[in-house]
Amino acid sequence: MKATRIIITAVGGQGNLLATKVLGEAAMLSGIDVRMSEEHGMAQRGGVVESAMVFGDAKSPVISDGEADLLVGFEPSETLRALKKCKAETVVVSNIAPLPPFTVAIGKGEYPDLERLQELIKSKTAKLVTLDAVALAHQAGSVLSVNMVLLGALIQTGVLPISAESIKTAIETRTKKAFIEMNTKAFELGYEAAKANS
Repeated sequence: MKATRIIITAVGGQGNLLATKVLGEAAMLSGIDVRMSEEHGMAQRGGVVESAMVFGDAKSPVISDGEADLLVGFEPSETLRALKKCKAETVVVSNIAPLPPFTVAIGKGEYPDLERLQELIKSKTAKLVTLDAVALAHQAGSVLSVNMVLLGALIQTGVLPISAESIKTAIETRTKKAFIEMNTKAFELGYEAAKANS
């Protein structure tokens, strides 16, 4: 398969790395070559965690500016920050529930306007799919399943030839037994929300 490049960006604690592992496992189950790299930053202090995944025929997991086919943002301002990785043909999936940084909380910074942020992303990419992943995660049973909600939305875009069933199988093998049902429900809610948003 032709190389497909995906950037997944989040704030530490949102489950980016588990989402990456589940997606990688699903790719292998589907017979798709996948290469991954991760950048952790100050993850434990609410810093950025970015994963790069290249599916198909590619030699490196590195994704340069302007190369991503798909960007998945777990937090709106982090989606905006990663926009430089996108091109005009990129599909963007973004959570719209903000998780303001510490500087905003103490009044030393200002959070970007969500409508303006979305307009900017739409103007520079082919498609923007937005959803309140936090609300859907709560509906599934825990805010900790935001990552699976966004995986559902990612798969619904059709950018990757990976089925929902492959993801569900990967959820069973990659997450703790106690969380399988919740994570599967979160995935399904994200998939349906993205379908309604299309």
